[in-house]
Order: sequence, then structure tokens, then C-alpha cells
Amino acid sequence: MTPSKALFFCCISFVAGIALEYVVKIPHIVLWGFLLVALAGISASFFVKNERRAFAAIAGFCLLFLVLGISRLQMAEFAIVNDPLGTLRDNQEKITFIGQITGEPNIRETTQKLTMNINGSKVLITLGRYPQYRYLDTLQVTGTLKTPTVTEDFDYQKYLQKDGIYSVMDFPRTELLSNKHKHTPRTLVYEALFAFKAKLEKSINSLFTPPEGLIVKGIILGGSTTFPAELKQKFSSTGLTHITAISGSNVVTLSNIVMAFLLFLGFWRGQAFYGAAGFVWLYAIIAGMPASGVRAAIMATVFLLAQKMGRQNASGRVMVLAAAVMLMQNPLLLMQDVGFQLSFLASMGIIYINPLFSRVFSFIENEGAKFLLGIFSVTMAAQICTLPVVAYYFKTISLVAPITNMLVIPTIEFLMVFGFLAAFAVMFTPSIGFILSIPAWIVLVYFMKILDWFGQPWAAMPIGNMPVFWLALYYLVLACLVRYAARWLKPKFLGY
Repeated sequence: MTPSKALFFCCISFVAGIALEYVVKIPHIVLWGFLLVALAGISASFFVKNERRAFAAIAGFCLLFLVLGISRLQMAEFAIVNDPLGTLRDNQEKITFIGQITGEPNIRETTQKLTMNINGSKVLITLGRYPQYRYLDTLQVTGTLKTPTVTEDFDYQKYLQKDGIYSVMDFPRTELLSNKHKHTPRTLVYEALFAFKAKLEKSINSLFTPPEGLIVKGIILGGSTTFPAELKQKFSSTGLTHITAISGSNVVTLSNIVMAFLLFLGFWRGQAFYGAAGFVWLYAIIAGMPASGVRAAIMATVFLLAQKMGRQNASGRVMVLAAAVMLMQNPLLLMQDVGFQLSFLASMGIIYINPLFSRVFSFIENEGAKFLLGIFSVTMAAQICTLPVVAYYFKTISLVAPITNMLVIPTIEFLMVFGFLAAFAVMFTPSIGFILSIPAWIVLVYFMKILDWFGQPWAAMPIGNMPVFWLALYYLVLACLVRYAARWLKPKFLGY
């Protein structure tokens, strides 16, 4: 067994350990038993001289990584249980804290949400929209500390836990104590990014009127919290909600399209890799480097690197390695971060399913048609792998998503580029910004037509609660089909 394959199995075991602990809750006595068996297997490999030596070593290391995965999630859950503010939550008495805003304020239509560091713990504060506060401001807050709500439709508690937030305060009394910021290199960079993002958002508002302006902001900066209900319904019905979120599946798909476009223009694969990777990180920086954006950029960059290596098996192994490294830093991502799940699934779909589509279209010789069909195959590959997870979490399936994504995805890069250039130029020369916004307006008219034509109630099918069993069965069948198809076409994949 090659070292890369052995590392692949170890990474799979680490991820499996996290999943196993999440479902079963392994007692410490059992964990110690696993550890002893793992060490025994590794030790035995030094004394066995036949072909069983490699098997004993790999089995021992896989079991060791399984234990590491279990232990890593237990450590994260221990931090949640021992949160410094845990004993103060859900009491009726009002409490006064002094803390600093440690994240970008999330400004919505009538409210703002602030992430604050209070006594070493993160707290999500919900306030009215005014007065508005800035990153690193120091506030005194007085209110009731609560545990995030859990409903039948949405587990807000787990949604926040993945970001290290275990407590919320709704509309406390606030007082600004200081807006003079002491910087570290990291906070200085983040404050500059947030300030630039605010200026960019203001420029977009000056160039594009709602709802088109909201769409441009959603695509460039991420987020759809300010969308009116009717516009949200159209995005949901057409299966296009992902384009307004800095999600992994969106960024991975966009990065692959940029890569394909640069190859279409005649760039070498190495040059196209650097161009696409630069685009991904520029996108994350423009959006203000949110945690979800950074994770998506890491996943997309690793995906592009795997493609650059030019081998299908190696690509999948590199993606698994990247996922394991990210889960080592935050194991809660595996089961509680939809964006992480979609990132990984979209990447694996493009790695393993996209080549099958490419083979089907290999008889086409026209370069323009091949490029468009390449976009179609990338989009469909990502859709096939992410569909069950989207249905599980959002309890609806868009019947027209393959069509709308095929019609819209090729325009997103164009809209992002011209929308950003126009918004950036208007900061310095309004006339140039207006001229650059004209191509973006043309795309937006087309975009709105797609939303109007397909964004009807009949385009989405509600499915209610989906048992996890069906997700497991779907991916098991899909994996078998892909493996069979890959074997059937194996001679045609040589050199991929």
C-alpha cells in the first residue's frame, strides 16, 4: 500500500471517529480499549515479517486515528459544557457585562447582530439597527443571557455552536464605552477589510436599485438576509439560493468554471490554477473573510490543487486530507455546518462524476459548445452530490434547479467581475462606475427574467422531514454507480 493511500485511510478513520462519537457517545473506558488495541497493532507490525506486517500497521494507525477523532469531538463538547457563562444562562435576572465586538456587525433590515467576547466567551447580541456599532468597539450590555432556541424546524443552538457561540442576548441595554481600537496585525487587517466592504456596499447601493442591488450584494458580498420574502421564495424555488451565500459548493463550482475558462483561453493548467486560486481568495477577501468564506476558499483551493495534480484518485485523497485538517481545528463542522458538508460533497461530485459527463460529451469538437457543456457537467455533478443534503436541511427540492443553474451559473462570474469593478470605480469616478455597471445591468435583466419565469410555487416540491437512512442509502447507491461507471470506462480515464 502506498503512503498516500495509507494517509487517506487514516484521514477517513479520523472523520469516522468524529461521526461515531457524534452518534453513539463512546465511554472513556471503551476509548482506552481502542487505544490499547491500536498501539498493540502498531507494535506487532515490527515483529511480523510476512505480508501481514503492512496490514497490522495500517489497521493500528487507522484505529489510532479513529480514537483521535472521537477524542477531538469530546474535547469540543467539553468546551461547550464548561463555557464560562454557562451557569448564568436562562436566569430571569438581568446581568451587566463589558465586552468587545469581535466580528463584523451583521446589519439587517431592522436589526443588527453583534458577536461579542464577554469573559472569554462569545455571545451573540441582537439589537435594533440604530445606533450602529463597529468591529472592536467596547460596549457595556445589560440584559438576560439565554441559550439559543431549538425548534422542530431549526436547531439554532447547534448552528451557533459551530462558530463557538453558546449564548445569546436579545435587545439588551447597551452603552458604548470606547471606540478607540488597540490593534494586533490580525485585527488591523480585518478592520480594513470590513471598512472596505462597507464602502463597497454603499457603492453598490448607489449603482443598483432593489431588487437588483440586493442580488449584486448577495453575489459579491454574500448573504440574503435583507432580501424581501418574495425574492427569497423565488431563489428557493429556482434552486439558486446558493449563489448568494459564500458556501463551499458555490465557491468550488465557481473556481472550477474560472479554471475551465482560463484553459479555454489557452492558459496552461499551472497558470489557470494560480488564476483560479487567486480569484477564490480575492472573493473571500472582498466578502470580508467570514469564517464560512475562509473555509470555502480553503476547500476550493485544495480542490484546484488536486485538479492541478491531474489524477482523479489523488484529487479525492487530497480533498479528504483537507477535510480532516479542517475538522481537527473544528470537529463540529462535520455534522453542524451545512456549508462544510456542501463544500466537500460538491468537490467530490466534480472530481468523480464530472469526468463521466465529460466522456459522454467527448464526441463534440466545437470549442464553444464544449465549454458550455463543461459548465453544465460541472453544475450537474455538484447538484447530484449536494441534492439530498439540501433536501434534508431545507425540506424542499427545486424541480427546475438543473435548468436554472445551467442558465445562470455561466453569468455569475461575469456579474461578479463587472459588479465589483463598477462599485470600486464609483468610489473614485462615478461616471466610469456607471459605464462599467451597464454590462452588469444587462446580466441582471436576464437574471430577473429567469427568476420570474421559473420562480413559481410549482417549481419547488416540499418533502417534509427526510430520515437520515435515505441520505445514507442515496450516497451508498451513488458511490456504487460511480465506481461501476469508472471501472467500465477505466481505459478511457488513463492519464486523467
